[in-house]
Amino acid sequence: MATGQEPCIEDYALLGDLQTAALVHRSGSIDWTCFPRFDSAACFAAMLGTHENGRWLVAPSGTVISSERRYRGHSLILETVHTTASGSVRVIDFMPPRGEAPDIVRIVEGIDGEVAMTSELIIRFDYGHIVPWVHRIDHSLLAVAGPDAICLRTPIETHGESMTTVSNFTVRKGERIPFVLTWFESHRDLPDEVDPEEALTETEEFWEEWDDQIRTFPVWDAEIRHSLFVLKALTYAPTGGIVAAPTTSLPEKIGGIRNWDYRYCWLRDASLTLIAMLNAGQRSEAAAWRNWLIRAIAGDPAQLQVMYGIAGERRLTEWEIDWLPGFAGSGPVRIGNAASTQLQLDVYGEVLNAMYLTESAGADGSKDAWAVMRAMLRWLETGWTETDNGIWEVRGPQRHFTHSKLMCWVAFDRGIRMCTEFGHSGPVDRWKVIRDQIRDRILDEGWSEEKQAFTQYFGGEELDASVLMMPIMGFLPADDSRMISTIDAIERELTVDGLLLRYRPLEVGVDGLPGDEGVFLACSFWLVQVRAMQGRIEAATSLFRRLLRLRNDLGLFAEEFDPTAGQMVGNFPQAFTHLALVDAALALAGQDAHEIIATGD
Repeated sequence: MATGQEPCIEDYALLGDLQTAALVHRSGSIDWTCFPRFDSAACFAAMLGTHENGRWLVAPSGTVISSERRYRGHSLILETVHTTASGSVRVIDFMPPRGEAPDIVRIVEGIDGEVAMTSELIIRFDYGHIVPWVHRIDHSLLAVAGPDAICLRTPIETHGESMTTVSNFTVRKGERIPFVLTWFESHRDLPDEVDPEEALTETEEFWEEWDDQIRTFPVWDAEIRHSLFVLKALTYAPTGGIVAAPTTSLPEKIGGIRNWDYRYCWLRDASLTLIAMLNAGQRSEAAAWRNWLIRAIAGDPAQLQVMYGIAGERRLTEWEIDWLPGFAGSGPVRIGNAASTQLQLDVYGEVLNAMYLTESAGADGSKDAWAVMRAMLRWLETGWTETDNGIWEVRGPQRHFTHSKLMCWVAFDRGIRMCTEFGHSGPVDRWKVIRDQIRDRILDEGWSEEKQAFTQYFGGEELDASVLMMPIMGFLPADDSRMISTIDAIERELTVDGLLLRYRPLEVGVDGLPGDEGVFLACSFWLVQVRAMQGRIEAATSLFRRLLRLRNDLGLFAEEFDPTAGQMVGNFPQAFTHLALVDAALALAGQDAHEIIATGD
C-alpha cells in the first residue's frame, strides 16, 4: 500500500445509516458526508478539497504514536484506538439506522492514562461552499443555511475559532464523552435528543440481527459476509435502491479527469445486488430490490435509463463544481452523471437475469413485473441491433459492443426460461429465433481470427475483459476452446502486475476520453470466477488471495487499483467490486448463483 502523507483513498472507513454515508479518515476526520441522502449536497467535502470545505475531526491534540481501527463485531460501528505518550483512547463512530433525521454519533472512551483531545467541526453546506450561521439554542449548537440545519450536542464546552467550532478536553481511563451531530430541515423544530449509549446498543443489535439472517457459506464466509455488509450499507432503505458508491469524483487515475458521480442507482448494480442478496438467503431484501427495479423502469421501454436517482429520479444532469480542486488535486469534481442518458443494451439482460433468478428462488411471480419484462423484450426484438455505449459508458462513438450483444442474448434466454419454467406467457418461438440470431452474430462478428479471441466490439481487434461474462452467463462453457484462447489473450494483453484492465484506453481510444486509469478490480474477480469454472482452482485461489490483499485494513475496496502508485483509485467503497468478490468466492466453492438460488443451499 502507499505510504507517506499524500491522500490515500484506502485511509477511509465507511459509516452508514441505510440512507446516507460518512467517510472517516484514519486520523479521525470525517471528510465526506451528504445529508440527508447519498445524493444530497455534502456538508463535509474536505475529501475533495481542504478542511475549509468542511470536516469533523475528533483526535488526540498531540502526537499520536499509533492508530489502529476495526469494525466492532459484525457491524459498521467503527472503533479507532489512538495511542499517545500519555495514554490511549478509543473513538467509537457510527450512524444509527435512521429515525426521523440522520445522526453521526462519536463516543470518546478513555482506555489508559489520560489523553488531551480536540474536536474541530467545520460545517460547509452545498459541497463545501456555504458557511452557515452558527448559534446556540436549547443547550445545542445550531448551524443553519437555507434549507439545511445541523445541531451538535455534547457535554463538552465548545467555542468558535476562525469559522470552526472547537472543543478541547481531556479523557481519562473509564470516561466516555459523547458527541451527537444531527441534520434536520431548517424550518422544523430541533430534533429530539439522541441518547448516544442507547443508540450504540441499538445500532449494534441492528447489524447483529441482520448478520444472523445471512446464510453460512462453505468457504470464504467472512469475506462474502463483509462484502454483503458493504452492499447493505449502500442501500437507500426507503426505496430499496442501491448506490454504486457513496462518493463522487474520486479519480480513476490521480491527476486525471476520469472522475464521475456514483451516488446513483445503476440497473446493472441493482440487479447484481438482488442476486447477491438471494445468495445470502435474504429473500425480503431481494424483494425490495425487485420492487425498486420495477418502479424505476416502468413506462416506455424505449425510455429505459441505465441509472436512476435513489428514489427513481430520471434527471441526473451533470455539472462541475469550480470551487473544489478534487481529490489530490484531480479535477473536475462532477455532480450528476451524463451517462444516465446513454443507451447501454446490457442492462436489459441484467434485469431479465435478476428477475429469472428471483423466481428461481421461489419468489411469487408478479404479473406486473412480467408485464414490464415482456414490454422490455418487445422493444429489444429490434433494439438489440442498435449500437450503444456499452457497459463502460464510453463517451466516444457508439458501437456494436460484444458484451452488450451477449447480454441481449441473456435477456431473451431468461425470458424464454421464465415462460417455459414458470408459466409466463410470451412469444417463445419468436424469442428463440432472435436468441439464435444474436448468438450467431456474436460468434461471427465478435470473434477475431487474428487474435483468436472475442473482441471488444464487432469487427474490432481490441480486447475487453467484459467478454469474461460469456461463460458466467452461460453463453459458452468455460472450457470451450474459444473461451480458453480468449482468456489467454486477455491475460496476455490486459494484465498489469497480474491484474486486469477493462481495456487499454490510451491505445484503443474507444471511450473518447484522454488519460489512463487503474486496473478494474471487478474484472480480476471475473477472471477468478472463470478460472474456477474451468477447474483451475489453484490459479483462481491465488488470484483471489492477491485481490484480497488489496483491500484496506477494514476490508473495503474502491473501483480500481493503481499498481504503479500502489493505491486504490476510483469511487469508494464500490458496490460493483464487492459484488464481483461475492461471485468469485462462490465460484471457488464450486457454486454459482443459479445453483445456490435454485436449491436454497
